[in-house]
Amino acid sequence: MTRLLLLHGPNLNRLGRRDPAHYGTLTLAELEARVRARARTHGVEVHAFQSNCEGALIDAIQRAADDPDCLGAIVNAGALTHTSYALHDALVDFGRPVVEVHLSAVSEREPWRRVSVIRPACIAAIEGRGADGYDEAVDRLVAAAGR
Repeated sequence: MTRLLLLHGPNLNRLGRRDPAHYGTLTLAELEARVRARARTHGVEVHAFQSNCEGALIDAIQRAADDPDCLGAIVNAGALTHTSYALHDALVDFGRPVVEVHLSAVSEREPWRRVSVIRPACIAAIEGRGADGYDEAVDRLVAAAGR
């Protein structure tokens, strides 16, 4: 079955407990269940992966690149969004559509959060919509993959 990669970066394992004013009260498990439900409406499975380590995230992208059934990726790279050129390069090498997602409106927060070094590797960026942004990301990714 066709699948998508749902990639969560540093500190996203703390969702539901970490700064609810910015990130909401949904836990990572609840967010992943929501994404899986949305993807199922398109006949797509979800492979979710979270790590606080840049290299582990890159390894997950490279594994997905070798999966002929992976149609693309939804990525919330957390703070690595603003610093990781290695993550950017892995997403470019991935060669499939990628949607960048952030629960909070990063463009309206601290100045250092306003720059995304991974955005040029993505077909879209969605921010500030909370969990609804992930629903939109699934829909955009599936559409971009022609499904």
